Amino acid sequence: MTKISVVGAGMESHPGTASKMFEALYEHDINIDMISTSEIKISVLIDAQDADRAVAAVHKAFYPELN
Repeated sequence: MTKISVVGAGMESHPGTASKMFEALYEHDINIDMISTSEIKISVLIDAQDADRAVAAVHKAFYPELN
C-alpha cells in the first residue's frame, strides 16, 4: 500500500478538490482502498504498484499547465 495526498490550506473553501483527485485516479484505473480527509488534506491508500501513475495523474489534474 501507498498513501497519496493532496495538501493545501483552505481546501474546505474550494469545493470539488476531492472529486478532482478521485476522478484523476479513476481515469487511470487506479483503485482507492481507503480515503482520509481533513481541512487541509485528502489522502488515499492505493496499491504500491500504482504509485508513480497515481502521482502523475493527480499532478496533471491539479497542474495541467505544467504537463
